[in-house]
Amino acid sequence: MTRHALVTGVSSGIGLATARRLLDDGWAVSGLSRGEPPLGHERLTWRATDLGDPEVLRATVLDLPAADAVVHAAGLQRTARLGQLSTRDGADMWRVHVEAASVLVDAAVDRMPRGARVVLVGSRTMTGVPGKSQYAATKAALVGMARSWAAELVGRAITVNVVAPGPTDTPMLRDPGRAATPVRLPPMGALVDPAEIAGTVSFLLGPDARSITGQTLVVCAGTSLGL
Repeated sequence: MTRHALVTGVSSGIGLATARRLLDDGWAVSGLSRGEPPLGHERLTWRATDLGDPEVLRATVLDLPAADAVVHAAGLQRTARLGQLSTRDGADMWRVHVEAASVLVDAAVDRMPRGARVVLVGSRTMTGVPGKSQYAATKAALVGMARSWAAELVGRAITVNVVAPGPTDTPMLRDPGRAATPVRLPPMGALVDPAEIAGTVSFLLGPDARSITGQTLVVCAGTSLGL
C-alpha cells in the first residue's frame, strides 16, 4: 500500500523540497500551506491552510486520510535584538512553529499506525544566536516537545525526531523580516540546499531509522562548529 505523509509548508523552501522528495520516493503527500505548491503530481493533495489558525488546522487534518508520517516544515523568521523585540512577531513564530506542530500531531496521532514517523523541522539556532532570541526560543521548544512525544509514543514504535538545519537556501533568507541578521555563509562555503534537508527527512521516514527517536539531527555545513 502507498504510504501517506502529511507535510506542512509545501509552497516553498524545505516543505516543497520534502514534498518533492517523498513523491519521488513513492509516498502519497497531503500538503498544507497558504500558497499552492508549484508541483503537479497525481499523489499530491494540496489543502490551502492557515497554520496560524488552530481550529482550521485541526479540522483539515481530521478531514484527511490517516497519516503514516507527519512532517512539520512550515516556518517564518523575524529577527531583532533586545530593546527592539516585537511581541507580535514572537507570537506569530510561536503559532506557526510550536502551536501548529502541537495541533497537527495531536489531531493526527490517534489514527497513525504502529511504526509511523513524526519529523519536526527545527533550526541550528535553537541553542541561541544574537538577534534571533524569539526565533531560537520557538525552535528550542520543538526539541522538548519532540522528546516528550517520543517518550509517549515509543510503545507504539512511532518515532519523533527533529531535523535542525543551518543556513538553508530558501525564500526565508531573503525575507525582509530577518534583515537584522544578515546571512553568513557556513564554514563549508555554501548554503545548505533544501534537498539535503529533504533527504534527511526521507531517511528518518525510512526503514533504516526505525530505531531513532527523540533525537535532533543538525545539518549545518559546519555552522555549529563555531569557526
